[in-house]
Amino acid sequence: MNEFKLIKKYFRPLSLSNSNSLMLSDDIFFDKKNGTTISVDTYVYGTHFLNTEPKYFIKKALRASLSDLYCKGINPETYFLSISLNKKFTNHTWLNKVKKILSSEQKKFKVSLGGGDTTYSSKLSLTLTVLGKSKNKPVLRNGSKHEDDIYVTGNIGDSFLGLSILKKKKNFKQFNKFFKKKYFEPDIPFWISPYLNKIATSSIDISDGLGQDLQHLCIGSDCGAFINLDLLPLSFQCNSLIQDKKIKLKKIFSNGDDYQFLFTSNKKNRPLIEFISKKEKGKISKIGHITKGKNIIFEYKTEKFKLNAKNMGYRHNF
Repeated sequence: MNEFKLIKKYFRPLSLSNSNSLMLSDDIFFDKKNGTTISVDTYVYGTHFLNTEPKYFIKKALRASLSDLYCKGINPETYFLSISLNKKFTNHTWLNKVKKILSSEQKKFKVSLGGGDTTYSSKLSLTLTVLGKSKNKPVLRNGSKHEDDIYVTGNIGDSFLGLSILKKKKNFKQFNKFFKKKYFEPDIPFWISPYLNKIATSSIDISDGLGQDLQHLCIGSDCGAFINLDLLPLSFQCNSLIQDKKIKLKKIFSNGDDYQFLFTSNKKNRPLIEFISKKEKGKISKIGHITKGKNIIFEYKTEKFKLNAKNMGYRHNF
């Protein structure tokens, strides 16, 4: 059983009497009365991070958690940290590194620690709960309309290439340091968050893969999509590897951990989106459009294709 079937069958029924839960169909809880938004994420050593040195997972975990709110047009204010530790990690050196990194990230994103919990465990893990407040309704997954444009921020694929290097599956030599940094420290496009309520009909962060997260938008909005991979934004380093035929775009574009924002918008917003991109000096790329029906079609170098469920992106299987 995968995570989505598990949630739908066993946990969604428990949420139906609470409209703020959004039927567990999004990554957030939204209190309509008070304008409070909450997200929760858990990170486990061996599954979500491969190295227990704080610099290799703390930034990624906090940024990934903040991203859940930023991609909804909500500004995070407070986070809660629950961490499971053992003797290996309860020493001054290790804990002080965690403290320094979190302190730096708090300044960068203007958030603060609100509380949490500590407990013993044989395996290192942490759960981050992020809270934000807004007068605006969050941009959910279910607002896409037929013929809406589909956009993505930043670049896609770099983080997966970094993970491939860390797992010793790939070696890109002079590019290794660049890709690993993108994996450890994802570039959260928080600069676009204040504009999403004005331009986006639906939005999600790309945590599990472009294909799978696009599928979440399509299911939520009861629609399909067309994506032109020739328009997909890539870093110079990634594009160089593709040009040299060391990697294939079709193999790396939907593997997750990018934490860029995927959103849909009415065609009339094209000039405004271009203006925002120039003003904020941030990359926003139009890569496709919403279609009728429920199929997601990809095109690459004139070849049209679909992805099976296994290749749409990452999912937890139990």
